[in-house]
Amino acid sequence: MARQVDIVVVGLGVGGEEVAGRLAEAGLSVVGVEHNLVGGECPYWGCVPSKMMIRAGNALAEARRVELLAGQARVEPDWAPVAKRIREEATDTWDDTVAVDRFTGKGGHFVRGYGTLAGPGRVEVGGDIYEARRGIVLGTGTSAVIPPIEGLAGTPYWTNREAIEVEELPASLAVLGGGAVGLELAQVFARFGVRVTVIEALDRLLALEEPESSELAAAALGRDGVELRTGTRAERIGYEGGEFTVHLSGGAPVVAEKLLVAIGRRAQLGELGLESVGLDSAAEQIEVDGRMRAADGIWAVGDVTGHGAFTHVAMYQAGIAVRDILGQEGPAADYRAVPRVTFTDPEIGAVGLTEAQARERGIPVRVGLSQVPSSARGWIHKAGNDGFVKLVADAERDVLIGATSAGPVGGEVLAPLTLAVKAEVPLETLRQMIYAYPTFHRAIEDSLRDLR
Repeated sequence: MARQVDIVVVGLGVGGEEVAGRLAEAGLSVVGVEHNLVGGECPYWGCVPSKMMIRAGNALAEARRVELLAGQARVEPDWAPVAKRIREEATDTWDDTVAVDRFTGKGGHFVRGYGTLAGPGRVEVGGDIYEARRGIVLGTGTSAVIPPIEGLAGTPYWTNREAIEVEELPASLAVLGGGAVGLELAQVFARFGVRVTVIEALDRLLALEEPESSELAAAALGRDGVELRTGTRAERIGYEGGEFTVHLSGGAPVVAEKLLVAIGRRAQLGELGLESVGLDSAAEQIEVDGRMRAADGIWAVGDVTGHGAFTHVAMYQAGIAVRDILGQEGPAADYRAVPRVTFTDPEIGAVGLTEAQARERGIPVRVGLSQVPSSARGWIHKAGNDGFVKLVADAERDVLIGATSAGPVGGEVLAPLTLAVKAEVPLETLRQMIYAYPTFHRAIEDSLRDLR
């Protein structure tokens, strides 16, 4: 017989766990279903452990800058404390007991397994049926895209998961993909002495960001010894004698001990049973409205909705879904000001539209650009002060529609720019603000003066 509950949440990643926990706290009977680790990619193989790695790599880089500022220093990279911190502080050695207890402590019922929709209001898990009186929430996330490159299947390639879990570093690493994940990991490993080559099919790194961001990232990784092969595709993979050989569409092959595949992520909808509730199981993502509704009695949150593989988006959507399920008032989803940060050194933060995206939409734009090294704080900072602030304004409405802040704390400087885009703050108001001196964010004022 089917078990009657109020809500079934399939997939307890960041968004699903948030929805399930808050609804359970609100007094609903909630079943949370997860076949992997409760919490999802972010705490175990994404945001948290990767930023621990980045912090360690940045510490090495800062030590190597001492001679430019304060004397002499000798650096001896050691991966062991990094791996130990990831195991003990971030992931509990990839054990989700704490997360499960957190959910059940709020009154939820946890089921380990794969959840499949079995018709309106019905979810099957391992032969058991749960009937949801109030509805079903889908938060099954995404997984790494593995391209159909000849010779790749069956080899011990890495995705971000294997890269995060590594206990001993390889001597060399080839990275397929010049996006945020590939570049962050490439820089970390290079700073620990790994010989790294990044292979990107498009003609520049971070191809979805501003060209200035691509140039900055390329220069930064080049200084760390990373070889960059842009505008070339991996056509065939060989693996023999413990080494990968990546044959490219242009140039000499790349030989490396390990191969990291980081070309993107994709929702896996084929086995969710979406067709049983009238949804397309062959789609790239689950389409949702502004209240996170995918169909009658079906909500979806997080990466699976196609609004960016960001923890902060999943949490934002979770809040909207919870309000809707509980019948509470609140604004619909608004994605005009979604912040995104590539945590390389320098950090590259961006929000809203790039200049090219705005022009493609036919928006008359004005652009302002200033260099962080020329700002007071950038000049004081000296070593490691590369960066810039670029503003994209709607020339007719005199408001920001996009911005990029790159520099030693580019992700932090992004905060006021995100607010300006979200709230449509008039440019004149931004010009009349008082910007603390000396700070990195004073470069915003310089960029406002440069708008043309």
